[in-house]
Amino acid sequence: MLKLSKEAIQMLEQVIYLPMVLQILQRDYQAFEQGTFKLKQPYLKLVEQTIQYVQKELANTKRYLRKNQLQVLRGERDDLFSEYIFMHQRVQDSRRYSNIRLRNHVEELLSYYLAKAQEISQCEQ
Repeated sequence: MLKLSKEAIQMLEQVIYLPMVLQILQRDYQAFEQGTFKLKQPYLKLVEQTIQYVQKELANTKRYLRKNQLQVLRGERDDLFSEYIFMHQRVQDSRRYSNIRLRNHVEELLSYYLAKAQEISQCEQ
C-alpha cells in the first residue's frame, strides 16, 4: 500500500479532475460559439478565461507530480466505477471512484473555476 500525504492525494486527484473540467469547458466554448446567442462575447470570454486558469492549475499540478515522482494511470472503467492507479517510486495504489462522484466533483470544480475567472476578470477591469 502506498503512503501519501493529503497534499499528494489532492494533487493526484487534480490530475484526474482538471482534464475533465477542461474538456467540458472546451465543449461549452464551441456550443456558445455555434449557438444563436445575440451577445456571445461575454460567454466566450468567461469560458476562455476559465480555460486559461484551469490550464495553469493543471500545469502547476503536473509540475508538482514530476517534482515528487508521482504518477496517475487510468485503470479499468465500467458503468459505475473508474479505477485510477497512483504510483510513487514503483509502488502503486489502486483506487476506484464512483462515476457519479467524479461527475459531481467536476461540476463543483467547474463552478469554482468559473467564479475564479470572473473574479480575475473583474480585477483586470
